[in-house]
Parts: sequence; structure tokens; C-alpha cells
Amino acid sequence: MRACAARIAGIGFWTGGLSGWPAARAFAAGGALADDAPRRPSPRLLPPNERRRAPESVAVALEVALAACEAAGRDPKSLPSVFASGHGDFAITDYMCGTLASEPRAISPTRFHNSVHNAAAGYWTIGTGCMMTATAISAGRATFAEGLLEALVQLDDGAGAVLLVAYDTTAVGPLATMTGSRGLLGGALVLASADDRADAGPWLHATLVDATAPAATGPLASLRHDNAMAPMLPLFDALAARDRLVLLDAGPGRALRVEIDHA
Repeated sequence: MRACAARIAGIGFWTGGLSGWPAARAFAAGGALADDAPRRPSPRLLPPNERRRAPESVAVALEVALAACEAAGRDPKSLPSVFASGHGDFAITDYMCGTLASEPRAISPTRFHNSVHNAAAGYWTIGTGCMMTATAISAGRATFAEGLLEALVQLDDGAGAVLLVAYDTTAVGPLATMTGSRGLLGGALVLASADDRADAGPWLHATLVDATAPAATGPLASLRHDNAMAPMLPLFDALAARDRLVLLDAGPGRALRVEIDHA
């Protein structure tokens, strides 16, 4: 595979104790978690009632997506998007399976429509009024790398800029015995092509290679290693520390080699 390139025009980040990319960068540089950080995001994109009812997966996805767009100075309506989540919303999936097994007529319509894997993408496009393409991707531990690759391919195919959003939640019930995941984690990137007007931010050059991604050891990866979306954290650690190379898990025996030019 030939290298795909993009400029990072904006970054969004959220996890427990780090409610934003500036806080995440400060933590990666040796800072501490915020004692008064909110338990979950409260996405401004949704009206108050919807904000309270939205599942955690949707809340964190919308929070980081909007933050990345604001950091990039982009109108969310103008961006095609890629939403990457290994498992969607564990709690709702557990509720759906349990209710269908015990009392199927009691299924909540609200939880039912939130159970689909692309629920966050749907909330995003409705909340922003965006009519651009929205893609939802799930690929286990390779989800973030595959989502990044999809966004880069869209740029290579002519898109001026693409929003990438990645997130996962805490696993509950029987699902937790199959896939361990704790805490709430979300990250977003607005990626711009070489022809786009973006004039700031690091460049990424990514190539799919035959390799195995090493165990992550950075501050953010160590903090949230137990979330299903932890494979995205080596890239965010590299961006925070201005490192120049990272390998992302892209599946068995495959890695996405990402070279970063911070100049």
C-alpha cells in the first residue's frame, strides 16, 4: 500500500479526569487528572432533554467530534465523517439481549434506536444538520486503525477534509467476560488533504505494513489501557509528545505505520 497523507487540523479528546485535548496534553507532559472533572460528557450539540437521555457512547462521540471541529475552525455541516467504535454501546447491547431473553415485549423504543452501531453518527448528522457521508466502522482492536485508514482513503479520493471519531464504553454483563473494556474514552481528528486550506497542524503519512504493533507505554495509553478503544492512544500520546513514528494495531500481523511531521 502506498502512503496516504493528511494534516491534522483539529483534535478532540475525552476520558475520565481529562475532559479535553489540552487537559490530555498536560497530563501526558507530567500533569495530573482533574479531581472535579465530570463523570460523563454533556454534549452541547443536543438539546437538554436529549443530552440527558443520550447513552454514554453518543455523549462522548459528540463531545470529541464537536471539539475537533471547533479546534479546526470547521463547520460540522461541511465534513464527511467516519465513526469508529469496536462495540458501540455495551450497556444498551446488554439491556437489549437481557430483555429479549426475559421479556421481549418490554423493549424500550428509545433504547432500541440507540442500540444500532451507527447511533452516534445519526445523532451527529441530525444535530449538526450535516448532509455529508457518514461511515460507521467496527473491527475489534483494529477499529481505530481501520477508521483512520478509511478517512485517509476518502481524502485520497478527493474529499477536502474528513472528521474521524473513535470511542468505546465500559463493558457490562456477559459481554464483559468476552471483551474487557472499562471507562469512557473518545478521540476525534479533523483530517485535511494537501489541497485543503488547513495551514496548521502536524502531517500524518500512513502506510499499512506487515508488522505487529508493540505494546503501548505512553501516559495516555497507560491511563486508559483497559478501554476497548485503547489502541488509538499511541497516536494521541505521539501527538502530545511530538514523537515522529507510531505503529497502530490494524489486525493480526498488520499495523498502520504512521509517520508524523510536527513542523
